[in-house]
Parts: sequence; structure tokens; C-alpha cells
Amino acid sequence: MILDDFLAYDANGLYCRYGNFYLDPQQPVEHAVISHAHGDHAVPGNRNVYCTTPTADLMRLRYGKNAGKNLQLLDYRQEVKINGVTVSFIPAGHILGSAQVLIEHQGTTYLYTGDYKLQPDATCEPIEFVQADVLITESTFADPATQHPDPVAEIKKLNNIKINILLGAYSLGKAQRIIRLINDHVPEKQVLVHFRVAPINAVYERHGYTLGRNQLYNRKLMKEQKEYVYLVPPFTFDSYQRAVGVKRLFASGWKNLQVNDQDTLFISDHVDWNDVLITVEKVAPKQLWTLHGDGSALQQHFAGTLFTKALN
Repeated sequence: MILDDFLAYDANGLYCRYGNFYLDPQQPVEHAVISHAHGDHAVPGNRNVYCTTPTADLMRLRYGKNAGKNLQLLDYRQEVKINGVTVSFIPAGHILGSAQVLIEHQGTTYLYTGDYKLQPDATCEPIEFVQADVLITESTFADPATQHPDPVAEIKKLNNIKINILLGAYSLGKAQRIIRLINDHVPEKQVLVHFRVAPINAVYERHGYTLGRNQLYNRKLMKEQKEYVYLVPPFTFDSYQRAVGVKRLFASGWKNLQVNDQDTLFISDHVDWNDVLITVEKVAPKQLWTLHGDGSALQQHFAGTLFTKALN
């Protein structure tokens, strides 16, 4: 039987009271199941943390001793019981170590996607599909008008830019994907990385994900016009609004983050509308719960055929 109150938000985040744990809590808690290492899903200071090994390594890099008092590291599909509720991780395809959380209680399965994507990505584990009674999906881009373009076609746009590029991207996940895409499809470009990106690259490499050529940023190099791509996190990108001698681009699925109408770079690490529909078909849930975005379009789409509700 599906329990309508199996998951609910409180002051600390998304709570499973039957197992007394939180999924990606927003405040430090006693028991935290972490889907991936992005800061809006993995906060420091939790006591008991359940996550994949790469997620733990990335959290340790960012938070040091505050990554969690007790880290319980799980392989994909390895089961653990938390206060009588069974939890396991399924690859989510979002970033290195990212996981969907499969939860089983009293014969009913609940699949929390966390952030996920279906597009191929050579820098993380590809998504896997499992069937579940309830699918709890992120709905960041769950709008019929949103369809993400082919990332290879997007990265090849850099071929048309013959001056140095200042490229904004999130340090964890997006930056590593961009580096690999450039090396695979625009190899004449030379990638320079911000000092905050380099240590994350090292974690990826340790886990067997080769990114290709990249080197630490050097101010002297950027004074030469050799089609360098300087990859920087958002705060650095914003501080260089008046940079000269470079083309400014920001790699994102959000239209408002594109800074040049003539030179956009739409590369997203989230599912779009069609991807959500594919996921629903593969998971074959009896109910669809949405969060992390507007789920109203999904409610309308499945009206009369699949029970849908928004958790946030």
C-alpha cells in the first residue's frame, strides 16, 4: 500500500518519518541520505550520512571534517536498512557518484530521483532505470516547451569563436563534462581551469573518469590569442563582466544565464520534458510525485491516467 505521508517536507527538508531519515536535507540532521555532492543537496554537518564513495570524496574535498560525522558508503544497488526501511542507490547520470534513492517499506517501493539526466555523459555513471510504485522526480525543466539540444552540437559551436573564451560553468559536474566535451569534439581549443575546478578534476580522475587536456589558469597565457577556453565558476565569471579580448559564454540549461544572444551554450545536467516522460514510462509508477520545480504541467499531462501530486 502506498503511504501518502511517506515523504513530507519539514523545516530541515524532505523527511521519511517511517525510517527517521532525510533525503538531501537542507539543514544538518541525525540521518541524511545524500543523492549527490552539489551544495543544494549535500550540506555539511550531518551526523550519519549515507552516500556513494565518490559523493563522500567530493564532500570531504569541499567540507573537510564537516562532511559528516559517520559516513556509510554504499555501492550502487547495495541495500542498507535505516530504522527498518530499506534504502539502495541507483545511478542517476547527473554527476560523478550521483544516485537515485530506491526506498522499500512494507512491500511498496519509492524511487527518489534526486537530480538526474538521460543525455550521455562520459564523466559519470549513466542513468539506470528501475521500476517502482511511486516515482518522486525533480521537475526543474518539466515544461513541454523545454527540450535540451544535443550537447555535442552545442559544444561544437565553439569552433566558430576564434578568440579566447571566458566560459562560466558550475565547478562540480558541469565543468568536468565541458572539459571532456571540448577535448572530444573541439580538440584545437586549449582548456585552462580555475583553481577551484582543478581539485574536483583530480577526484574525477581518481575514480577513473579521464577528462582530457586541461591546465591551471595562467594570466600570461590568456594575454595571447590562442583560442584558449578559460573555465571559471559563476562568481568568477560575474567578476569579469568587463573582460576584453574574450568571448563570454555561460554553459547552462537556463535561458536567463545565457549572456550572448548570438553565442549561446545550452548544456544542461537535468532532464527536460521528454526525458521525464521517458522516465515515467520506464519506471512505470502507480503514482508520480514531483519536487524541485513546477510539477503542474506533469499533473495536467497525466490527469485521469496517473495520480500526480507536488511535494513542494
